[in-house]
Amino acid sequence: MTAAAPGKSTYTRERLGLYVLLAMAAAGVVVMVVIAAPFFSGLTWALAFAVVADPAYEWVLRRTGRANLSAGLTVLGVAVLLVAPLVFVGWQTVDQASEGLAYLQQLADSKQLERVVGTNETAAQLYAWLSRNIDPAQEVKRVATALGNMARGWIGSATWGVVQMLVALFALFYFFRDREEGMAALRTALPLSRREADTFFEQVRAMTHATIYGTLVVAAIQGLLGGLMFWFLGVSAPALWGFVMAVLSVIPVLGAFLVWAPVALFFAMSGEWGRAAILTAWGGCVVSTIDNVLYPILVGREIRQHTLPVFIAVVGGLVVFGAAGLVLGPAAMAATLALIYIIRQRTVAGASAEEKA
Repeated sequence: MTAAAPGKSTYTRERLGLYVLLAMAAAGVVVMVVIAAPFFSGLTWALAFAVVADPAYEWVLRRTGRANLSAGLTVLGVAVLLVAPLVFVGWQTVDQASEGLAYLQQLADSKQLERVVGTNETAAQLYAWLSRNIDPAQEVKRVATALGNMARGWIGSATWGVVQMLVALFALFYFFRDREEGMAALRTALPLSRREADTFFEQVRAMTHATIYGTLVVAAIQGLLGGLMFWFLGVSAPALWGFVMAVLSVIPVLGAFLVWAPVALFFAMSGEWGRAAILTAWGGCVVSTIDNVLYPILVGREIRQHTLPVFIAVVGGLVVFGAAGLVLGPAAMAATLALIYIIRQRTVAGASAEEKA
């Protein structure tokens, strides 16, 4: 009995020490998550860029044979192709939004609003009807003030967005260079067989690929086409409205027609039937249908998901994670569906993960 007691005490002390280590490790993980949380968006976009730009990295790596150089060149290419257009569009959008706000404030602070609508009979009648119910000038002033407050918030968000983009490009270099080690570590941590892990990663990769190319790139092209037509027809702030059309095109069910359709209607009400017809034809036949042509080309054999779950994944992701939710929402949906599929395969087949390896 005296010999067993020390052994039992040692066993208990070792187990207690293990629990303490686990608690310390869990606390360390929590602290690291808190530290990394401000850069969550940038890291998410870095992972998304790593998925979609992986073929480019492989192509460069085959020709250079040097991981550091290949990762650096690929990141540089991503920066040039992505950051430069974003900076230009952002600058144009802010500049034109500022001009639009100044114009609205000018309308609200003078009688110019009445003179503008007085040039068209239909608009003048509508303005007279509105004047009997509300004060149009006061409402325009209120809208201008609200938009000005929103613009100041956007400037702060844009500044932080630049920081997140720099974090994304910095992390992207290491995601390219150290991807083999990272994937090996992730496979070890997941309780999945090799075949199951391949299925899981392929589902997430396919959804990320479809989100970037099939949603964001197509939306950007729709916004570009809409903005170019606005510029051609002489609509003020074409870059701003093109940006708005691109944002609306990202969300399923909504779309660019929410911008170009009211403008075409305004042209028709103003008696400018030619511009109304051109904008309606371009918006309905090109802008709103280009995704049906581009999606199969950009995404390839990736299967379109049902509109309802994609809508929930995108909008819910935006609400929970912000801009990063555009990628995280659909990716989380794909990961969940992949895990459900793996569970069903194990349950139906009655085999363990090791037997399926």
